[in-house]
Amino acid sequence: MKKNKVQMEDIQTNVLPLSMDANFFFERAVSSLDRNRYDKALKYFRKAVEYEPGNPVNHCNMAGILSEMGDYEASNAVLSAILRDIDPSMTECYFYMANNYANMEQFEAAEEALITYLEEDESGQFLAEAEEMMDLLQYELHRPTKLKSIKAREGMVEHDLARELLEEGKFIQAVKLLEGIVAEYPDFLAARNNLALGYYYLGLFPEALDTIHEVLEQDAGNLHGLCNLAVFLQREGNVEALDKLRELLRIVVPFHQEHLFKLATTMGILGEHEAAYMHFRRLLKDPEVNGDPTLYHYAAVAAYNTGRCSVAKALWRQLKKLDPDSGISSFYLNRMDDYELHGQYPPISYHYNLPFEEQLKYPEKWENGLPPDIRENPLIRSSFFWALRHGDHHTKLQVIQTLRLIADPEVEEALLAFLLIPEEDVYLKDMAVFVLRSLGVKGPVPIWKDGGTTMIDPSKIGANLPVWRSEWQAVIDLAVKRIGKVSDLQLQHDIETLWVDFLTRLYPDIPAMAHIEGWAAALDYLTAKMHRKSITYEEIAKRYGISASTASKYARRVDQVCNVKEKVNRTIPFVQ
Repeated sequence: MKKNKVQMEDIQTNVLPLSMDANFFFERAVSSLDRNRYDKALKYFRKAVEYEPGNPVNHCNMAGILSEMGDYEASNAVLSAILRDIDPSMTECYFYMANNYANMEQFEAAEEALITYLEEDESGQFLAEAEEMMDLLQYELHRPTKLKSIKAREGMVEHDLARELLEEGKFIQAVKLLEGIVAEYPDFLAARNNLALGYYYLGLFPEALDTIHEVLEQDAGNLHGLCNLAVFLQREGNVEALDKLRELLRIVVPFHQEHLFKLATTMGILGEHEAAYMHFRRLLKDPEVNGDPTLYHYAAVAAYNTGRCSVAKALWRQLKKLDPDSGISSFYLNRMDDYELHGQYPPISYHYNLPFEEQLKYPEKWENGLPPDIRENPLIRSSFFWALRHGDHHTKLQVIQTLRLIADPEVEEALLAFLLIPEEDVYLKDMAVFVLRSLGVKGPVPIWKDGGTTMIDPSKIGANLPVWRSEWQAVIDLAVKRIGKVSDLQLQHDIETLWVDFLTRLYPDIPAMAHIEGWAAALDYLTAKMHRKSITYEEIAKRYGISASTASKYARRVDQVCNVKEKVNRTIPFVQ
């Protein structure tokens, strides 16, 4: 008996206590929803409310389940209690109530709730759905709706245009427009949300964070704002704040498909792939959106990132039927075959395009500009603008060169803004000026150099020279033509810079330009050495149709003036 008692004590000490809190019951409720057990889900949501009576999210979840079960009256009672006792600012509750009244065929009450929603809601979360319901009520009541104003419509025309600009990747234009909207309509939260995204895409991270905090100061429960803040906090590396916000987002069960899509993609970005998968799976069951190719890709990525490889393959095969020309499904199906072959499964991005490195792997293919699917892709454009602000020196250099291939007003504005950043490298700014010249930009434009702002004209070569002669330009043109690398803008820039330096140092005693091939060969040879390229005078001479001794003579002359070899020798032996 004593032995049995000891065994029982050991068993009791090994039993782990079960944490019974709101999150526990919320997870039980979601699990029941996945099995279509609405009765159990309601029971668990009620328990969550008991544990956190002041949390309006739990109450909304309960109201949503009651509505799904057809108990519209009880659902409205919960929604009324939220507005009366918990959070009067949750104006979306009026929209939910209007839906419930319409389902009960109480159209007068539905109209009243819908009008209240449209006249008091600032964010316009359900504006499109509300307008559809208004049409229904007008039909049922045989009269127009008695609506005085739509609060969320203030500035909506401009806001729709700004959203289109964001979707097209024209972030600078979108930000300018959104800044004007927010200044005129300070309570227009959807515009503030999109302004924060515009700042974020441009790499203006402090501005993005400040703007999203302004949204949440006015509406602490704004789902778009919370999702955007989560992404910003992840970028900032604020782990403590992100973890708290992540916990909040885990218990949100959106009613509306736009919110569900936003939350699903946000959870995927945060690495919460299981939650993302569950949300995407709910969206796939919605007949209104389940034909969207991007949705199948996102769901496939979430399935893959949670280890559901067979599900991911099935979803990408379905995507192939919906969007056969994109090549995205074939790319990821082939990549999965490689992963399975090698037994390695790295995470996959949720973005609906081929990986960035795949598209920019062979820039020499795009001598005449980037193809439209890359040039106009908002994700790629945003990555360029972001890298221009936050990349390392090499990345910024690559971006500046690639922006020349996009060649639109947005690129010009981004490069002009880059010239005014005090801490940026002078060489990178010179490259930016070189690109602006290739885009046809004429001055004067401001540039921050040597502790102050000066004006320059990008269209002028050799600004320190009083004249620029055609034979001088002919030397540059020949060297650029013979290097045969039109895509290597840095090489072109350095050829021009070396030549201008040579002419400036000698002016006005500049030698005759009778032998253009010799001078061009000298620039080609010395610039190659500056770039640590292995090349001989014999190779250069063959390229320009001259003798090796002639190439050597002109190269020595340029080097005597500009000390190119000495500069290179400081870091690496100069090899002929």
